[in-house]
Amino acid sequence: MSVEISKLASGLTVVTDKMPHLETAALGVWAGVGGRDEKPNEHGISHLLEHMAFKGTTKRSSREIVEEIEAVGGDLNAGTSTETTSYYARVLKADVPLALDVLADILANPAFEPDELEREKNVIVQEIGAAQDTPDDVVFEHLNELCYPDQPMGRSLLGTAKTLRAFNRDSLRDYLSTHYRGPDMVVAAAGAVDHKQVVAEVEKRFASFEATPGPKPQAAMFGKGGAKVVHRELEQAHLTLALEGVPQSDLSLFSLQVFTNILGGGMSSRLFQEVREKRGLCYSIYSFHAPYTDTGFFGLYTGTDPADAPEMMEVVVDIMNDSVETLTEAEIARAKAQMKAGLLMALESCSSRAEQLARHVLAYGRPQTVEELVGRIDAVSVESTRDAARALLSRSRPAVVALGSGRGLDTAVSFAEGLTRARAKARLH
Repeated sequence: MSVEISKLASGLTVVTDKMPHLETAALGVWAGVGGRDEKPNEHGISHLLEHMAFKGTTKRSSREIVEEIEAVGGDLNAGTSTETTSYYARVLKADVPLALDVLADILANPAFEPDELEREKNVIVQEIGAAQDTPDDVVFEHLNELCYPDQPMGRSLLGTAKTLRAFNRDSLRDYLSTHYRGPDMVVAAAGAVDHKQVVAEVEKRFASFEATPGPKPQAAMFGKGGAKVVHRELEQAHLTLALEGVPQSDLSLFSLQVFTNILGGGMSSRLFQEVREKRGLCYSIYSFHAPYTDTGFFGLYTGTDPADAPEMMEVVVDIMNDSVETLTEAEIARAKAQMKAGLLMALESCSSRAEQLARHVLAYGRPQTVEELVGRIDAVSVESTRDAARALLSRSRPAVVALGSGRGLDTAVSFAEGLTRARAKARLH
């Protein structure tokens, strides 16, 4: 690998990975700001700011932004998450300077034209409406609120129609200047790139960003768990369960990820095999773990017939409790192989590689080498996985949300308490 990293006078980090066999490059700007940085009156502003990035600058109209990139065969996009916002491009190697110029322009010189702003607010209101028509979006929105009550992490990234209406160009400028600071930003590039050239372009085009870091978000506090049933006339019952996970820096992270994969990470997982293949209770079931700076979120989702919801949740709880003590060497090996394959396959995509580099710098202060990551995966054992699973099931009360209709939902969510009761009982013996 040929990873190079430079920190500029502004505090901004530039990280690149030259991939000599490629003729294209993926590059972008990742800012360490997202939904969890918003105050109550700023709910949804991170996502709105991302939308407005391509709506014109003092140098380019919104049409000129996309035409310049597409005229050389490239493409632009952006995304907002809980802790980061990204703006990125994919271009031929000769057009890396152009892409950097456009990315710097949309962040350093946004126009925030009132007409464009009002149109984009309306677009996001339509996006909110679309999300409300998507049951698996709705159920996770309620789950996040239950897990992180009265906190930014528990709110939807989209905001509400009411909060969106209150934003104006001054709101956006203030939020941009407060949170988009050099020390909180990473420019990452992978593929057909030259590190010195990228650094020189970034130094020239990103010089206007403040050299002091922005404010830190409030610490996340996982809630007290509990159950919630949201009644809506639907064909399926949508069931979700969450537990407090671990942050990005936790030493048990990889062991917990192995447990998550064994439990519900693919077609060979215990949940998939039992509830879909053997019992035919669902079409989709999966579990995941999302690590953040200071907390983690273990989640599980499935959809089933409302009449089958109690059986589904009872089986899920039984499998989770049973899995902790019955994990096998073969399952551990399979999960580790899946993780290593996913890691190495991502290295073959310059877009995935650029994103990985940026996220590593924001999370750990430097890119982690492939050897380090593979070593951490290889170090996972049956016992370390069991320890991570035991800690997961005893760290917090489960939070469970059911969305749909029928009498079975209340019974279904009550079964989730079996996780807590089973672990408590085990500790007494």
